[in-house]
Amino acid sequence: MNYDTTGNIGIWLTILVTIIDIVAVVMWVWIYKRILVPLDKLQTATKRIADGDLDYQLDEKDFSEIPFLYNDFERMRIKLKEDEEEKKLSEDAAKELVSNISHDLKTPLTAIRGYVEGILDGVASSPQKTRDYLNTIYNKTNDMTSLIDELLYYSQVAEKHMSYKYEKIYVKEFFDEYAKDLYLELETIKIKFEYIVNVGRHTVIDMDKEQIKRALNNIVSNAVKYMDKEEPEIHFRVTETSDAINIQISDNGRGIDEKDLPHIFERFYRSDVSRNTKLGGSGIGLSIVKKVIENHEGSVVAMSKPGVGTEVGIELKK
Repeated sequence: MNYDTTGNIGIWLTILVTIIDIVAVVMWVWIYKRILVPLDKLQTATKRIADGDLDYQLDEKDFSEIPFLYNDFERMRIKLKEDEEEKKLSEDAAKELVSNISHDLKTPLTAIRGYVEGILDGVASSPQKTRDYLNTIYNKTNDMTSLIDELLYYSQVAEKHMSYKYEKIYVKEFFDEYAKDLYLELETIKIKFEYIVNVGRHTVIDMDKEQIKRALNNIVSNAVKYMDKEEPEIHFRVTETSDAINIQISDNGRGIDEKDLPHIFERFYRSDVSRNTKLGGSGIGLSIVKKVIENHEGSVVAMSKPGVGTEVGIELKK
């Protein structure tokens, strides 16, 4: 063998090994900086998240080589933070609910106790006065029963334990019948009612008519409760598009403050007017509306101007 050739091979092998070593070192440094360091930061971040620090954020620039890990971590962190915030809101709302319900139950109970004591003490000195006291007691117990029923109903709707009985309903026939009953009801309390329907006679949609009635009744009940005009009016309009049924219920009541309007469909939300007057309820009537309509894959919005009135719009998909 030629010694010069052998020497050259040795030199080239040495150079090749050196190059491999250099490449290996460079690769190791690259892997360390680009992979191991970010993974170590990710492990630290994961521990911080596990300890409850949901505001701890990673630097996106550290994950330029493995962006999917950063993206997945951020999605997880944001989702956990949203869940935690929702949990806190639910806890705060539940506390407010207990306070509201305690007040709303205590008020009629106090009245009932007073009237019962009046009967027992002989204050109701005539049969007519006794009858009046008993009628008031009866009405107060009805108020409490309605409140408890509404709470039970909301819990079923919110937790999706409510069984919906969907069926194909002729839209015009359904709303004509509903409006007829509503007209008679509002007439007894001297509220002008206007009903307009512009829907084909054969238009049908899938819905649970009893649940939709419940939602509509809650809207109308709210309109009646906050009516403050000498000539009160409620307008009910039903129209259709190619893919939806649109319902507008408007009134000329006291209206809703701008700061309260975005929150009226939130569970347990009560405006300042509701909290500071005898008119306020538990704050779940309109949240029931929202749940029922959403469970029908529909949507509900409200527009209002204080002193002028409120309009609630519902869209139900065909």
